[in-house]
Amino acid sequence: MIERFMLVFGSASSLFDLITFYVLLRLFDAGEALFQTGWFVESLVTQVLIVVAIRTRRRLYNSRPHRLLVGLALVAVIIAVALPLSPVGHWFGFVAPPLWFFGYLIVVTFAYVGLVELIKHFFYRKRDLDGPTLPPAQAGI
Repeated sequence: MIERFMLVFGSASSLFDLITFYVLLRLFDAGEALFQTGWFVESLVTQVLIVVAIRTRRRLYNSRPHRLLVGLALVAVIIAVALPLSPVGHWFGFVAPPLWFFGYLIVVTFAYVGLVELIKHFFYRKRDLDGPTLPPAQAGI
């Protein structure tokens, strides 16, 4: 199951990486610094929020995450967005992205989380049809 999970959800992650590459190169005409900055911010923001989404089989809006997870996820998102805008970001070679990059970030984040929720629905529905998953001790592993 872990292998299938990684292949399915990893493919979704790769799809959004490719979309981001295209948007940065074609729509933003990004040079090296903006490309690295944009990919860093988009990757960190989306991956942190995807962790919140895939932590459960249930729909994201039906499963309230622990306050600590929500707090840490928000801190990570704030750092990811603020770092390129701060003087510290220059140490990493980051540049301030154009304002409409953040509009793109919002759209791509909602699209990615939505796709992951849809994939979860079909992925776990298929798993439930395959039969119950036994704990490793009972499965002889």
